[in-house]
Amino acid sequence: MMDPLQERDLRHIWHPCSQMKDYEELPPIVVDHARGLYLYDTNGKEYIDIISSWWCNLLGHCNPEINEAIKAQLDKLEHVIFANFSHEPAIELCERLAAIVPPGLSKFNFADNGSSSVESALKMSFQYHYQTGKPEKKRFMALSEAYHGETLGALSTGGTDIFSKIYKPLLLDVLRVEGPDCYRCSYGKTRESCGTQCFEKAEALMEKHAGETAAFIVEPLVQCAAGMRIYPAEYLQKLRAACDRYGIHLIVDEIATGFGRTGKLFACDHAGISPDIMCISKSLTGGYLPMAITVTTEKIYNAFYADYAQGRAFMHSHTYSGNPLAASAAIAVLKILERDRVLDRAAETAVYLHGELAKVFADHPHVGEIRHIGLINALELVKDRDTKEAFDGAQRTGYQIYKAALKEGLLLRPLEDVLYFNPPMTITKSEIDRSVTLFKNIILAFPFSA
Repeated sequence: MMDPLQERDLRHIWHPCSQMKDYEELPPIVVDHARGLYLYDTNGKEYIDIISSWWCNLLGHCNPEINEAIKAQLDKLEHVIFANFSHEPAIELCERLAAIVPPGLSKFNFADNGSSSVESALKMSFQYHYQTGKPEKKRFMALSEAYHGETLGALSTGGTDIFSKIYKPLLLDVLRVEGPDCYRCSYGKTRESCGTQCFEKAEALMEKHAGETAAFIVEPLVQCAAGMRIYPAEYLQKLRAACDRYGIHLIVDEIATGFGRTGKLFACDHAGISPDIMCISKSLTGGYLPMAITVTTEKIYNAFYADYAQGRAFMHSHTYSGNPLAASAAIAVLKILERDRVLDRAAETAVYLHGELAKVFADHPHVGEIRHIGLINALELVKDRDTKEAFDGAQRTGYQIYKAALKEGLLLRPLEDVLYFNPPMTITKSEIDRSVTLFKNIILAFPFSA
């Protein structure tokens, strides 16, 4: 039976990425407060937020230092138009980011969510080519199973049908490259024997369509919504070289992978490459407030710099661009990451987390693979481990396990039949032990054969 708050919620709220009819059986969990790794509902029940509330909560819920930074800013300035106005938090944030982003990136264009950052990147790339004498370069390339957001341009570059299929009549005509799938490699390779032969597909498409292509957009190293597909850094290196060769911009979507999620500050750092444009959001503010930034080079910026009458300005804006509360949160996040050596500590816990999961599930008959990078660990559930046959999607195996886990106080939110851990960087070994034990009990009790 629903409590009054759940009834009030369902009377008015259309929740994201949900079939609302499912809420008849599983009504929304109304959270009262949170601390660190834990959420607490209005009945006092505790939930382990092992997915960082959609991958954005970087340093734990209600981090005291971030709280104080926002409170201090709140009494000074809550928001101001960012056209022809500025403020110290935005300036300081950009100075701090300029010192840590991949080399060559130096100009910061603010938005208020990841999808909008991607839209900005696509428009920026097209307009750059248009204003440098190549107006024919107006298409984009992206990987299969990609995810770059829900607005129409971002959705166009995505390749995950559950999000985009119905909207295809509205979308841009994007050139699609079959992306690397290291679990089901079409070349018969393993992660240990991979030479990224699959890049030849991207190479061939780029060679054929270079003249009309403005940019190649990619999630570096981890295709998150595709089921946490993890691919080698060498693929990213080859992509950077090919983009240079064919005069195509490389846009990296670090919205989900940035700020230590992959074990380095940015996923690009694993490959030692710099993109032409980078999108960041989610963990930027520690998951506190909406903020996104499209970061680019002096070269691209200079193609827009001219007298107003020439019509070369980037006429792209968002009401909450550069919000000072969000900027203050982001500055606090960067200070904590540096001062407390969070990435170094997380590297140790990442080894421990994967070891504990492997200890329990490496030989489980329905766990096909445990792929991991940084603190991200993803278990792909399969009907047959030897053939890698997937479960019938109609069974909604992952969703059934999600429901079972909620009863035990573990928030999983699977990607179809891929269950993953993507916890805050501050998770402790004792919290890992508790989470893995809960997860083990849930999986071992689940009736896979039923």
